[in-house]
Amino acid sequence: MPQFKKILCPVDFDPNSLMALRLASELAQEGKAILYVLHVVAMPPGPEVALPFGKMEAAARTKLERLARQKVNGKAHYEVEVMMGDPAVEILQAAKRRGADLIVMATHGRKGLRHLVLGSVAEHVVREAPCPVLTVKPKAPAAKSSASRPMKKRSA
Repeated sequence: MPQFKKILCPVDFDPNSLMALRLASELAQEGKAILYVLHVVAMPPGPEVALPFGKMEAAARTKLERLARQKVNGKAHYEVEVMMGDPAVEILQAAKRRGADLIVMATHGRKGLRHLVLGSVAEHVVREAPCPVLTVKPKAPAAKSSASRPMKKRSA
C-alpha cells in the first residue's frame, strides 16, 4: 500500500467535508503524514466587488482552526490554510505548492441542472490533480424497505 506523507483536505464546512476531514485525519495518523487542512473563500465571478473579504477570510480561518483542533484532536500533525479565489483552482495550486501525494475531499452529489449550474469542484480537481484524489460521497438517506411498511388492504 502506498505511503502518503502529505495529505491535503479541502473543507467547505458542510457535513460531508467534515467526514472527509475525519478520514484524512485517520490516514494522516496511520501514515504519520502531515495533514494540510484548506478552506477556500470563494470569490464571486465578475468584476471586483467591494466586499469585506478580509473579514471573511479571518472568520474562515478562526472557524477552520477550531474545526481542525476538534476533528484532528492531536492525532496527526496538521497545518491550516485559508485561500481566496476559485475553489478548484486554489485546491489544485495548494496541492502542487505543498507537494501533496493525496487529496481527500468531499463531493456534494449534485446532479442534473444543479450540477450544470454550480459545477463540480471535486470533478475539476479529480481531472487536474497532480496526485491521487480520494472523494467522500454524501451519505444517502436510508431507504425504507417494503417489508417495514404496513400493507393496505384492498377491498374486493
